[in-house]
Amino acid sequence: MIDWSTCQVVEQDSERYSGAWVFRGTRVPVAALFENLEDEVSVNQFVELFPGVTLQQVRSVLEHAARSALTPA
Repeated sequence: MIDWSTCQVVEQDSERYSGAWVFRGTRVPVAALFENLEDEVSVNQFVELFPGVTLQQVRSVLEHAARSALTPA
């Protein structure tokens, strides 16, 4: 499980968005990025599909996920 609380480009509010982690300043769930990548949507296409999400935010989320995967549990 990834600890998103240390990723600066995402936020969570238990009273909004059912408590899902979203890209900061948007209503776009972080999970949407990974679902789209699984469907072979490119990062650039994702940013176009979800206005408000920046390429830098996407890169930061992917880097955070990669670092988390390499960190021993």
